Amino acid sequence: MRRAGLALAAGALVLAGCGSPADGKDAKTGTAASASPSASASASAGASAGASAKASVAPLKPGEVRVGGEVGKPYTLTLSDLRKLPQTSAAVKFTSAKGDQEHTYQGVPLHEVLKAAEPRFDQSKKNGQLRGVVAATGGGDYRAVFAWAELDPGFAKSRILLAVSEDGVPFDDAAGPRLVVPQDTKGGRYVSELNQLWIGVVDPVVDGAK
Repeated sequence: MRRAGLALAAGALVLAGCGSPADGKDAKTGTAASASPSASASASAGASAGASAKASVAPLKPGEVRVGGEVGKPYTLTLSDLRKLPQTSAAVKFTSAKGDQEHTYQGVPLHEVLKAAEPRFDQSKKNGQLRGVVAATGGGDYRAVFAWAELDPGFAKSRILLAVSEDGVPFDDAAGPRLVVPQDTKGGRYVSELNQLWIGVVDPVVDGAK
């Protein structure tokens, strides 16, 4: 009797397994089971959101510079835009891979360009802007970083420029402006073919390291 009972139980388990859907197929039709309407809608919404996020950051055209980061008013500018702003000049000397350089550049103070984007510094902190940093990216993904105090005339003597010309020769519109750093003795931070200026603060990195 005990063996017969075990045999009946095993048979019932086999039948139960045969009657349940497997591998996503409907038990009666053998066709693949479709996802629920709510699941399909969620997947579609997620895909649309991802596409919108990518589309919101439009690719830059040659010569354009994107000003963004922790700012209230991100924007994009060109050499043509810079030429319409009040200009200043700087005679500089620096060393580069090509040897000693001596040039006169004309352009717009970097501080004025960044200030227009309304950086979001923590005003509750004493001199909150001194926690700020600026990353300048140029052609070939070349990048250099500045402390905000280096370009703020309230703290720095020299004025970093977004140059529109070198020795009286205008830069090509498709190449974009060049970053000029008069106080540097080497030309490593003279970023050419500038295409992005990012403003941020060091707090997340410093506080996160504790």
